[in-house]
Amino acid sequence: MKTLEDLFEHQLKDLYSAETQLIEAIPKMVKHAKDSKLKKAFEDHLEETKQQKTRLEEVCKALDIDPKGETCKAMEGLVKEAEGFIKEKKDDDVTNAGLIAEAQRIEHYEISGYGTAIRYAKELGHKEIAKKLKKTLDEEYGADDKLNKMAEQRLNREAID
Repeated sequence: MKTLEDLFEHQLKDLYSAETQLIEAIPKMVKHAKDSKLKKAFEDHLEETKQQKTRLEEVCKALDIDPKGETCKAMEGLVKEAEGFIKEKKDDDVTNAGLIAEAQRIEHYEISGYGTAIRYAKELGHKEIAKKLKKTLDEEYGADDKLNKMAEQRLNREAID
């Protein structure tokens, strides 16, 4: 990598890999969630994640970039950590609270990645691409907020006893 454009391309490929991995990982979270509203939140975010991957494909096409070929090691680690949590034997209420924690770690990583990509897009003069990426960033913030509210309003308290 020699330029910000090269780094931007790397970031887009990394995000594409991350979204691809999540499309495979989220169904496991759906399967193991013990609360119907949490299951629904994960299902909704799976559909959103599929749209985010498509949006990244559009961005890459506009920039003449092949988004495939890289593996996001950070997402790989976050997914492994979530899968490890899922395998542990625990109370159903603790499972729900823990799944939220795992999902929020993932959301925070995505928020960081999209924030960086947006900044690079703006600095490189890709205003329309920055807008597309901002839509995804807003969705990631929304998913994090939804999970946070579920945890604070009910699911964490249910795991106390």
